[in-house]
Amino acid sequence: MTAHRDTFARDRLPPADLWPDLVLERPEFRYPEHLNCATELLEGAVRRGWGSREAIRFPGGSWSYAELTEQANRIAHALTHDLGLVPGQRVLLRGPNNPLMAASWFGVLKAGGICVTTMPLLRARELTYTLERAGIALALCDHRFLEELEQARAAAPTLRRVVAFGGDTELDRLMRRAPAHYDDVPTRADDTAIIAFTSGTTGRAKGTMHFHRDILAICDAFPVSCLRASPDDLFCGSPPLAFTFGLGGILLFPLRIGAATLLLESAAPPHLIRGIEEFRATVCFTAPTAYRAMLPLIPQHDIRSLRKCVSAGEHLPRATYEAWREATGIRIIDGIGSTEMLHIFVSACEEEIVPGATGKAVPGYEARIVDDDGRDVPPGTLGRLAVRGPTGCRYLDDPDRQRHYVLGGWNLPGDSYLMDEAGYFWYQSRTDDMIISSGYNIAAAEIENVLLEHPAVQECGVVGVPDAERGQLIKAFVVLRTGHGADEALARQLQDFVKAQIAPYKYPRAVEFVAKLPRTETGKLQRFRLREGA
Repeated sequence: MTAHRDTFARDRLPPADLWPDLVLERPEFRYPEHLNCATELLEGAVRRGWGSREAIRFPGGSWSYAELTEQANRIAHALTHDLGLVPGQRVLLRGPNNPLMAASWFGVLKAGGICVTTMPLLRARELTYTLERAGIALALCDHRFLEELEQARAAAPTLRRVVAFGGDTELDRLMRRAPAHYDDVPTRADDTAIIAFTSGTTGRAKGTMHFHRDILAICDAFPVSCLRASPDDLFCGSPPLAFTFGLGGILLFPLRIGAATLLLESAAPPHLIRGIEEFRATVCFTAPTAYRAMLPLIPQHDIRSLRKCVSAGEHLPRATYEAWREATGIRIIDGIGSTEMLHIFVSACEEEIVPGATGKAVPGYEARIVDDDGRDVPPGTLGRLAVRGPTGCRYLDDPDRQRHYVLGGWNLPGDSYLMDEAGYFWYQSRTDDMIISSGYNIAAAEIENVLLEHPAVQECGVVGVPDAERGQLIKAFVVLRTGHGADEALARQLQDFVKAQIAPYKYPRAVEFVAKLPRTETGKLQRFRLREGA
């Protein structure tokens, strides 16, 4: 029986016949039937004698494993005894990468809740959708990021309570009077631990559901076989904890091996490289865009402490790999993962890297290239990447999308690849209309929906176009309503309008006014023609 009294998540899993095949035969993925991943990662660390080791470093201080465990216990106690959380209830987390955000994540899981972590950049309309889709009644929010959440609360009747943390606010006061010990809820290995939201080509966010065993599986796969970090390492990086790339690379992976992590609230390239220098970080997780942006900054910073670098979120260009290696001597470990799969499933350890190739299937995963019917294609043939392993896609209450992502038990992440005779996978392109810019997955339709709300816009189409710095640049083609002039002032106005409605990184960097958009005879927008024109 599940430990979840609130069965919302279990009731909204895909039908069993739509699940991907899970490959769990390897000994490292055989977890006990009853498993709380927070218990294993925190109390397990203390049991292994790591209690006094540094777990989290941050500007101004650090927490040991014992201190992180105690803080998470206090939060779990407050959730259960003061805020009425029941096992299985979803809790939205909103805040930057800092110790209280990390402790809150663990506290929710200890109490048997389900974490729905969101980025600080998200606006009210995006938060509203997440709140409604995941049926969220309780949110924990950094006190500096309350405004947009309060706006969303007014439009999302499911959200009944928002609790602020940081700066001596409500959660901090509840924690001070809570005990340092907490008996974690004995969840099952297949109880949902997190719902991570991603955006697709339709512009509607999709919740991906991951179990407690999945959290440990990603820690026991790529980091063990490809990263090979040590307990003496200090991890750092730029992805928010709301991105599963950041959740794994910056929080879970170091804690699994007794290492420490550096949490920086601001980790744009100039801040990240400064943090590496100041705190002597040794392992870095970020996107190719950030590595490119840090290259000209290297002469002004001593980053000789750095010994391992991981790239994901977008394709790592060979030129970026070679330039970083020349400047630092470090071979960037490339990888491809997805929110649906939770983390990296194709990569290569440093001595096996082939520059330009993403790598091979991570041990524990299987990968192949298939045609549109799911049949294998010969080496060197362009096709769709298919993968399966200890993690897999489970969409929240979305069987139609589930059928699109899973074919014959295999996950289809939406990427076109070639596989060579040696088993290395070479990225070619996306198979859908997702725009990947600076490591962010951005749905074109979402931006179009916002632009269409502007009184000057008659219709529009948004695509990603190649860009040396960002991988892809967001470009909007706009047909104006009668009476509006096409000039630079209006283009800037449209850009500002998008920034005010959704996360700023989604705004179109280029706006082109056109007389009409290319469409099929049935009225469907032909995005490929926009890309060709761009």
